[in-house]
Amino acid sequence: MSEIKVDKNPDDDQLEKLGVKSWPIWEKEESEFPWSYSDKETCYLLEGQVEVTPEGAEPVTFGKGDLVTFPKGMSCKWKITKAVRKHYTFGD
Repeated sequence: MSEIKVDKNPDDDQLEKLGVKSWPIWEKEESEFPWSYSDKETCYLLEGQVEVTPEGAEPVTFGKGDLVTFPKGMSCKWKITKAVRKHYTFGD
């Protein structure tokens, strides 16, 4: 299983090619919860700070301005330390 990929501050051209602005938006307050990915997810954080800990692996931290990819089949724990607002899409 591949791991979480974090692209710190991708440029506007990359975001435009992906069509990020057309993706739905998800918002969540500071909280902790378990999560499993039934499909690959790519998201772009508009606001917030998050620590995600995959089962059996080290925590990964990311926040505003980061483009993050989660692998299909991963189970993890989300810890939102600053309220999140993100664009997201599932699949390839």
